[in-house]
Amino acid sequence: MIDTQPATLNIAIVRFSALGDVLLMVPAVRSLRRSFPRATITWITSPLAYSLLQGLEGVNFEVYDKPRSLAAYRAFYRAFSKRNFDVVLAMQANLRINLLYPALHAPIKIGFDRTRAREGQWLFCNRSIPFADSHLVDSFLSFAAQLGASPCAAEWNLPIAEQELVRAKKQLQHLPRPLIAIHPLASKQERNWIFERYVEVIQTSISNWHAGIVLTGGNSAIERDFCARLASIAPDHTLNLCGQTTPKQLAAVLAQADVLLAPDTGPVHMARAMNTPVVGLYAVASPKLSGPYGAQQYVVNRYPEAVRKFLGKDPERVPWNTRVHHPDAMALIQTEDVMQQLTRLFDTPRFLETISHA
Repeated sequence: MIDTQPATLNIAIVRFSALGDVLLMVPAVRSLRRSFPRATITWITSPLAYSLLQGLEGVNFEVYDKPRSLAAYRAFYRAFSKRNFDVVLAMQANLRINLLYPALHAPIKIGFDRTRAREGQWLFCNRSIPFADSHLVDSFLSFAAQLGASPCAAEWNLPIAEQELVRAKKQLQHLPRPLIAIHPLASKQERNWIFERYVEVIQTSISNWHAGIVLTGGNSAIERDFCARLASIAPDHTLNLCGQTTPKQLAAVLAQADVLLAPDTGPVHMARAMNTPVVGLYAVASPKLSGPYGAQQYVVNRYPEAVRKFLGKDPERVPWNTRVHHPDAMALIQTEDVMQQLTRLFDTPRFLETISHA
């Protein structure tokens, strides 16, 4: 906890990164806003993150591309040369971002602990959060706790306009229920599941529950092709929205779905934020670190098996951030694993009654 009175602090938060990482930070920002309603909170982030976060109550945004040139660093330093903060929360640790911290003038700069302060972040901060082998959401909440924020349950309440929710409902209204959203690909190839097993899940879900399928993804050629091939399996049951949604529109679509099926990728956290159940596919990283926060009852977790098989180590003894960088790790996840979780979700009287009244 800091020494000064936190109620009216001028706080700068730094986090660019991918949408998933940004979403994991929102509960910490909500915690600060709730604990210190008179504080000024400035979040320095990227255009893509801002496109989702715009409208977050009580937060000012400064939007910059992640610097890639000396000129970009100079522009950033000039922009903040005459601004002062009481505290900087250095919530991202890599060299390109670490080099921005000297531009932000504040007597207190809080970064990660030595274990997680990558690429020399500790050189640019004078305080740190304590280490814990915990979920990323909890690590970000530790920053709020360092300012004396009151402990609270994680809250997202993303600023998604009612018109976006109505639009998504209209897009999806012709699909049968239950509605399964599938975001099949992650940004890293090693996290991706097998095409043929997605096909088996789609075919079995339609056979078992007459399910509808909505496919989501980015605008890359690989993602578009992957989703197009999946959409051709059962076109009457499928809507392919791959490459066709903004971040806010994707959040609205996931809010209308009955479940999301996805590997370790940002939409997992977006679905969690919208209170949609997630069947997450984990073998490369532990869901304890990056799974749907506080809602992992439907996760398929083959990470321990992957650690034993491909690393030859005890999964209970590996460092907190161990990844299984092996091309066959995700192949440990079987179609039956996914169907078992979908069955647990769908074949319950309460859920079937909800679907019948949808």
